[in-house]
Amino acid sequence: MNRLSIILPAKNEAPALAALLPRLRAAHPDAEIIVVDDGSIDDTRSICKGNEITCLSAPYSMGNGAAIKRGARAATGDVLVFMDGDGQHDPADIKRLLDQLNRGYDMVVGARDWDSQAGVGRGLANTLYNWLATRMTGHPVLDLTSGFRAVRADKFREFLHLLPNGFSYPTTSTMAFFRSAYAVAYIPIKAAQRVGKSHIKPLRDGLRFLLIIFKIATLYSPLKLFVPASAMFFLLGCANYAWTFIHDGRLTNMSTLLWSAAVIVFLIGLVSEQITGLTYTRPDR
Repeated sequence: MNRLSIILPAKNEAPALAALLPRLRAAHPDAEIIVVDDGSIDDTRSICKGNEITCLSAPYSMGNGAAIKRGARAATGDVLVFMDGDGQHDPADIKRLLDQLNRGYDMVVGARDWDSQAGVGRGLANTLYNWLATRMTGHPVLDLTSGFRAVRADKFREFLHLLPNGFSYPTTSTMAFFRSAYAVAYIPIKAAQRVGKSHIKPLRDGLRFLLIIFKIATLYSPLKLFVPASAMFFLLGCANYAWTFIHDGRLTNMSTLLWSAAVIVFLIGLVSEQITGLTYTRPDR
């Protein structure tokens, strides 16, 4: 078995870590366990020290994605397992992730069921993300935003420069793996209720998560988003022209504007497609 590194981003999750870290060490005594302290002001560091766990502390909060990147850079394992530090994920499920990874996959994600979603709103949003990602990639995406996943370290590090510092690193990494033709699998898991309060605020983060929808498309294939939008403008222009021609016998500025928008949106899609291709091009390839 390749050396295993388990990375837990944590911000003020001391109560959850106090219960989780001993279980994690007992389940994987030979693994490298790294807690990335994202500017916590609680007892996170002392709890890690008491459990003989490596703790990477930041002087201030940089975000969940930033913690993931710091942990991935510091880890020495050939296989990386990412899991939340809030007690939602069961250490016993790590073996299931690794077993699936050893069947030839490059990333294995723990897919939560509906009962494991943090509220109806979050569940509906995740369902929308999963549906859109499935349509974009042509592969079943069962949980686009799950933070519980096992990956091959060398392949994950290829995309560190793409990962945001905020909460959408699972979305970015999943779409990047699909785009690069790396095999991705899902296994069903049960996620427990988190210990303490969530750091995600619906009002503050609502727009941010809405932007994830557009990121899903632009990370994989922008034309799959821009071509339907262009076609919609073109058809609206045709419909408006048909209406005005039948009633007034003339072509109006609105039809011309809609057709112009169709051309512009299509050209933006072409440019975006080229930029996306360059994004995944590595200098050593």
